[in-house]
Amino acid sequence: MTAPAYKRILLKLSGEVLMGDGESGLAIDPGVTARVAGEIKDARDAGHELCVVVGGGNIFRGISAAAKGIERATADYMGMLATVMNALAVQNALEQIGVETRVQSAIPMASVCEPFIRRRAERHLEKGRVVVFAAGVGSPFFTTDSGAALRAAEMKCDALFKGTSVDGVYNADPKKDPSAKRYDTVSYDTVLSDNLKVMDASAIALCRDNNIPIVVFNIREPGNLASVLRGEGVSTVVQKEG
Repeated sequence: MTAPAYKRILLKLSGEVLMGDGESGLAIDPGVTARVAGEIKDARDAGHELCVVVGGGNIFRGISAAAKGIERATADYMGMLATVMNALAVQNALEQIGVETRVQSAIPMASVCEPFIRRRAERHLEKGRVVVFAAGVGSPFFTTDSGAALRAAEMKCDALFKGTSVDGVYNADPKKDPSAKRYDTVSYDTVLSDNLKVMDASAIALCRDNNIPIVVFNIREPGNLASVLRGEGVSTVVQKEG
């Protein structure tokens, strides 16, 4: 089998992805979570080492709560706990289809998951397990995007794959502007200077400084993760110029 272009990847998922179309009224839709787990399994079976970061916006969004009066650090900690709930849901879905999975949290909670220990996480990946990182960076005022970029750097990932509800990076919001153009590739500096809303600025800068490509694709389209990993799906790669 040909070695994959990206051997070790970090998959960043928004919490909203787990909600599905919202018809169920559930913050975590079991059917959608199972489909996402199947995509992760397919990628692992294709020879990739996978770690995952899931946001918590389907349950609690710290920055929104802070805007409504909750003290910002407290709101962010509440958001971190939401990501642990999502991580456990993803772990459960993966283990139901036979994928060994470990959840590691930046906030220690020994009764439900492991603490984040980089060398232990590396060992899990070497054994073919999927590692789900929860609770962001463990500190307030940082988004899960920043947490994903940090973990990707720590784990020496070949790329950070961001699964969203759009098929790449556009020069404008494609939901509001029908003439918006999608980039096949775009530089980190262009993303930052043009404020293209791929990830927050600190996450983009961290990936740039560690030369970690960011692959933006639509995770809601079934089978798309495997297609993009094979170089066949529609996506945008954020990388260094040249």
